[in-house]
Amino acid sequence: MTKEVLIHMKGLQALDGAQAEDDEPLELICAGEYYYRNHTHYLLYDEVMEGFTEPTHNMIKIRPGLMEVRKKGVVNVQMTFERDKKNVAYYKTPFGTMEMEINATRVVMQETDKWMEIQAEYALGMNGSAVADCIMQIRVTPQGDKEGNLFFKS
Repeated sequence: MTKEVLIHMKGLQALDGAQAEDDEPLELICAGEYYYRNHTHYLLYDEVMEGFTEPTHNMIKIRPGLMEVRKKGVVNVQMTFERDKKNVAYYKTPFGTMEMEINATRVVMQETDKWMEIQAEYALGMNGSAVADCIMQIRVTPQGDKEGNLFFKS
C-alpha cells in the first residue's frame, strides 16, 4: 500500500433497531496518509466541518479485532471499537460534550497490496440507553487508483 491514499468511509445507523427504507448512509471520501508500524495500520486525514474553518485531524488505528478513531480539532474524541467489549467515549463539540457507549459486535479487516477494507458493526448508546445499531465501512486505496474508487457505487 502506498503512503498517499484515498479513504472512503460509509456509515449507516438503524435507530431503535429498525432500519427505515429511506435512510441514507453518510459517506465521506478524502485524501489521507497510510502507515504500517508495529503490527498496526494507521490512517491520517483532515476534515473540515460545515460552518468552521479549522480542520479536525483524524487518526484511525487498526489491529486485528480492534479499531481506534481519534479526532482532534473542532471535535475531540477517542472511540475504541473492540469486539465484544463496551467502551465509553466523550464526544466534545463546540456545542457541548456527549457521553457515548460503543459496544462492537464485529471488527474485521481485509487487505491486499492495493487496498484495505475495514468493517465495524456496533451498538451505540448514550447515557446508558441504546440509541442505534451502526455499521461503519472503510476502504483505503492508493490515490489515482480509478478501479479501487468504485467501492460505494454498488
